[in-house]
Amino acid sequence: MGTACDIQGQGNHPVSFNLAKALKDLGITDDAVKACKMPLYGQCTDLVDAGLDLFGRPQQMTQQTFTAWCAMKTTAKSDGMELNIVSAHRSIEYQCELIHRKLEEGRLIDEILLVNAIPGYSEHHTGRALDLHAGDGKPLETAFENHPAFSWLCDHAAEFNFHLSYPRGNPAGINYEPWHWCFSTGN
Repeated sequence: MGTACDIQGQGNHPVSFNLAKALKDLGITDDAVKACKMPLYGQCTDLVDAGLDLFGRPQQMTQQTFTAWCAMKTTAKSDGMELNIVSAHRSIEYQCELIHRKLEEGRLIDEILLVNAIPGYSEHHTGRALDLHAGDGKPLETAFENHPAFSWLCDHAAEFNFHLSYPRGNPAGINYEPWHWCFSTGN
């Protein structure tokens, strides 16, 4: 079964949601959008429940991603690695809300866009991206690269069609994210 995605980002949004207006309201300029080195991703609407994340929040992803995630997590566990989801699918509107909260904390939009993709340009919208964590450390920190689970992922994630999306010096210009892995169908 394929994934249903809406490139305009209107898939699961109320009729009143307007991405162009939302970007403007966040202070994301047309120049920032034009300079974005990531592709525009559609809003995935063909999602399955994938259990709870590290914080007890329900998560969703595509069926293919879920199947691969379950196989990878099971294999990791048999190798002594406990992998947990921090975040999976994110709607375009939720991405806007994340950025808005950071702006309210006093962060600058240019700094935010080094760690959060412009809404519409996040792999999380596809239902194939997973932010992962293992161990007792704080999630979503570069220190994850020092955990044995990161080494395990580097050695084995490709066997399950997952890849590290944002290595150091990545062409997208996103800060290094050792926790962010994306499923690829190979198409």
